[in-house]
This record gives sequence, C-alpha cells and structure tokens, in this order.
Amino acid sequence: MFPSLPGQGETTPEPTGSPDGVSRPGVDHADRADHADRVDRVDRGFDGGMASDRPFGLPGRPLRSNPFMFGLTGALGVLTAWLLVQAIASAGSAIVLIVVSLFLAIGLNPAVEALQRRNLSRRVAITIVFGSVIAFFVVFGLAVVPPLTEQTTGFARQLPDYVQQLQNHPLIRSVDERYQILDKIQQYVAGGGLATQMFGGLLGVASIVISALFSAFTVLVLTLYFLGSLNSIKETAYRFVPRSRRTRVRLLGDEIINQIGGYVAGNLIISLIAGVVTFLFLSMLKVPYALALAIFVAVTDLIPLVGAVIGAVVASGVGFLSSVQVGIACVVFFVVYQQVENYWISPKVFKSSVDVPPVATIVGALLGGALLGIVGALLGIPLAAALLLLAREVVLPRQDRL
Repeated sequence: MFPSLPGQGETTPEPTGSPDGVSRPGVDHADRADHADRVDRVDRGFDGGMASDRPFGLPGRPLRSNPFMFGLTGALGVLTAWLLVQAIASAGSAIVLIVVSLFLAIGLNPAVEALQRRNLSRRVAITIVFGSVIAFFVVFGLAVVPPLTEQTTGFARQLPDYVQQLQNHPLIRSVDERYQILDKIQQYVAGGGLATQMFGGLLGVASIVISALFSAFTVLVLTLYFLGSLNSIKETAYRFVPRSRRTRVRLLGDEIINQIGGYVAGNLIISLIAGVVTFLFLSMLKVPYALALAIFVAVTDLIPLVGAVIGAVVASGVGFLSSVQVGIACVVFFVVYQQVENYWISPKVFKSSVDVPPVATIVGALLGGALLGIVGALLGIPLAAALLLLAREVVLPRQDRL
C-alpha cells in the first residue's frame, strides 16, 4: 500500500513559527493571534483598556512630499546662493589679486624650468627670475618718477608767469572786464575753497597711490609663493580627480598651464622688443625722456588690442611737443612697427606656444576686458586657448561618438 497523501485521510498539521515561515520556539498559533491583536490595539492607542505610552498613537511615516519642507529647502538654497554671491562680490578685489598672481606665476614658470634644465635648483632659478622682475620695476620707477617730479616742480614754479600771461592776453582781459572772472578766482582762492579741494584731492591721490603700491606688493608676494609651490598645487588639484581619469586630466592640465605660460612669456618678449626698438628710435630723434617713454610703450604693449595704440599716442604726443617733424616721424614709426609686430614678430613668437584663431583672440580680449578691465583683457586670450583645447580634446570627440 502506498502512503496516503495529504488530504487523503490525513490532516495537514498547522505550521508553527512566525508568519514569514521561520520557526520560533514557544510561539504557537494562539500566541501569534494574541500578538497581532496587541499590536493592533497599541496602534489604536490602548493596551488592555489602559492608556499606552503613546496616547495619540504611533507616529506615521515622514511626509517626504511635504510642500512646506520643499518650499523651505528651496528658500534656504536661494538664500545660501545669494550669500555666496555677496561674499564673492565683497572679496572681488582679493580674488582678482590672487588670480593675477597665479597667472603671473604660471607665466614665469617656463623661465624657471629653463634655468632648472641648466642644472640649477628650483630655489636658485626662482630667485634669479624674481630678482629680474623686481629689477624691472626698480628701473621703471627710476625712469618715470624723476621726469614726473621735474615736470611738476617746473609747472608749480612757472604758474605765476602763466597767470600773468593770461591777464595780459587781450581776449582774457575782455572776458574778465565783462564777467570779472579773475576777481571771482581770487575770492575763491582767498576764501579757502581751493585749499580745501586741493587738500581733499591730494588725500584722494595719496590713497590711490598707497592702494596701488599695496596691491603691487601683494601681487609680488603671492606670485613668489605660487611660483615656489606651483608643482605641489598642481599635484594637490589632480588628487581631487578620480584615479581612472587622473592621467588624462593631468595631461590636459599640464598642456593648459604650458599654453598660459607660453602666452605670458611670449607677450613679455614682444613687449621687450617693442620697448627696446622704441628707445633706440626716440634716442636717435633726441626726444626727451626716451627711456621713460620706451618703458611706458613696453608696459602698454602687454594690453591686447588697444595697448600698443595707447603707447604710440603718448610717445607721438611727446614727439609733437618737441617739433612737428619729430611728431610725424614718431607716428610713421609706430604705424610701420605695429604692422611688423602683428604680421611677423607675434606669429613667430606664439606659433609654438599658443595657437588661437584671431576671432577667439578678439572675443576673449573683449569679454575679459568687459568683465575685469585690463586684467580681464590680459587673461582672456590664454583662457580662450584653454577652452579651445578642452573643446578639441574632450567635447568634439564625445560628440563624434554619439
């Protein structure tokens, strides 16, 4: 005889244990029913007719889609973003100084590495390069400050003669007889208004000069620190990138730094050439303050698009003060030199360091100048080169694969 199957003369025993099929000793069917009833009564706030520890019942699940919490979170996010923007705006001048210092450090790094390849330590190479920068500023001060002091002193000494000439001029005399201009000027001077305005103006000029000197000193110190720790800064920045992408990011970052350094070095070389050629030309024509004008032309030549024009206008104006012939010769010289610089010197200097289309150069300089003035114009071109590199190496290949 075959054994009877369940349901054929035998009853299937009730499973014991928990409802999830796991056997728990000491818990039978009656205990499970009593436990479920107690849970239900506790959920309703009563246990055996007595008030439980939670008289109003157990708390429900969190309201994940609560509109109040959603609005509060959004408002806090907007407030945080607004505070962050205000903090950046308040520290805008300091951020500009930091960016300029880092930019200069990257630009001076190729010269430091060139000296390192000549078996010099990095500390000695930084000392030589930074000493050269300080020497340039010292020479610039010695070339510019004495002429300005001399001109200011001469103007103050000859001011009474200028006033006497104005009084003797027929046109000025007739206007003074009609409107008593000179009498009003004398009353204004005697009343103390001129002294007050001059004192306030002198204080304003002094504060501007002190602020400019402090900013220049800060940039020099930060540039020195950035130049000394540039390699560690790069390595620390690369550590924030996931290891699987670190090699590619390192290659792209090093290339961007090399392009920025090449642009700064090339721009300095072009400005140096402009200053030397201008000094030789002005010295041949015996234009006064030839060295100061040459340094001014070299400094303004660093500014993209308009810097060379500013330097040429100032130098040509001083030439016209000497004589008309000298002024015309200066205008012709600067027009010819700008063509040579734009179509022969700049392509040869930048061809191995920065390859930026002319349209990108103009757009980068204009946008940078509109955002940060002269500093933005200086930073715009290398940043445009960096964006073009990222687009060429990252964005376009990814678009081709889609």
